[in-house]
Amino acid sequence: MVFSLLRKLFSRHKDLLGEVEIILGYRFENKDLLKRALTHRSWENAGKANERLEFLGDAVLGLIVSEYLFDIFPNLNEGDLTKMKSSLVNESVLARIFSRFGLARYLYLSSEEEKSGGREKSSITADAMEAILGAIYLDGGLEKAFGVIKRMLLSDCENLINDESIYNYKGELLELVQIDGRGVPRYEVIEEIGPDHEKTFVVSVSVEAETIGTGKGTTKKEAEQKAAKMALDFLGRNQKIEN
Repeated sequence: MVFSLLRKLFSRHKDLLGEVEIILGYRFENKDLLKRALTHRSWENAGKANERLEFLGDAVLGLIVSEYLFDIFPNLNEGDLTKMKSSLVNESVLARIFSRFGLARYLYLSSEEEKSGGREKSSITADAMEAILGAIYLDGGLEKAFGVIKRMLLSDCENLINDESIYNYKGELLELVQIDGRGVPRYEVIEEIGPDHEKTFVVSVSVEAETIGTGKGTTKKEAEQKAAKMALDFLGRNQKIEN
């Protein structure tokens, strides 16, 4: 009876991974790589978590997107290409793709993480997306990884680049401030409004001890992005005045 139950569980596990392969449009030679890519560190076997694959997948994604943009936009300079890349490989975009293709249900999470809404956390889903790409690269090489990235991400490249809701304002602000030799922006939560289950955060961003933007959001990340956008507007207005 125990053997029968284990066989059913193993069969179900294989079926789930097979479903993920269909979604990805890629069949793994080593399915353990795929399982590891879907395993969050909260899962009981922490040694099989996806963090190392995430590290690799981040590099693979960056390389492929950079080369793709380099090829299709031959007249753009390095700064514009960098902004485009930032719009395509940030956490919001990767989490959106992971959700759009229905991959969240296949994550291996602890019961505690599950109860806390782990399948909807962009930090977890974006990391898992990168880990999957790292796993595909190890299993099939750069060409196979490119095929998956092209279908899931680059096919919608233009819309993603122009989608202001997922633009990486923090990245642009950091780049601008560092170019001017002014250190790095400092973000600070200055107010938390509402109960824990429905909290709103107010964040300020300062450069060289001068507050140049504030933002409000239901997460700290959202508030930081809005603060960074306000800061960019502020710096842009000042630059026009100076000129």
